[in-house]
Amino acid sequence: MTEKVLLVDDEQDFLDALAERMRFKGMDVSATTSPIDALKKAETETYDAIILDLMMPEMDGLETLRMLKEKNPDLQVILLTGQATVEKGVEAMKLGAMDLMEKPADIKKLTEKIKKAQAKKMIIVEKKAEERIKKIVGGKGW
Repeated sequence: MTEKVLLVDDEQDFLDALAERMRFKGMDVSATTSPIDALKKAETETYDAIILDLMMPEMDGLETLRMLKEKNPDLQVILLTGQATVEKGVEAMKLGAMDLMEKPADIKKLTEKIKKAQAKKMIIVEKKAEERIKKIVGGKGW
């Protein structure tokens, strides 16, 4: 199954290069330089993973992560940064990030993390479907 990914980074050249490499690997990639646009896309589309830059001028990655997770706690978000600090990493994990990787991201490692995100998302979707079915069946009194 093709992985559906949203890339969010304010550096257009980096964004274009990463999107191209991911598409070459067979992924369905949407990209934006705006965290605000990313929030809108995440409301209307479903993604297996959101790859989010930590440092952006419009809104930083931690604030974007917090807002994404408030709207959908099941989103799988991987943060990328050129300025990794232990504090930022810990804060990202507390906010629900799946992982934090340093730029430039190793495409093989990033691809593995995206595949894990997709698998985790599928488990969550299956579990929710099972819960809905149990409620429906339980309410029928059969």
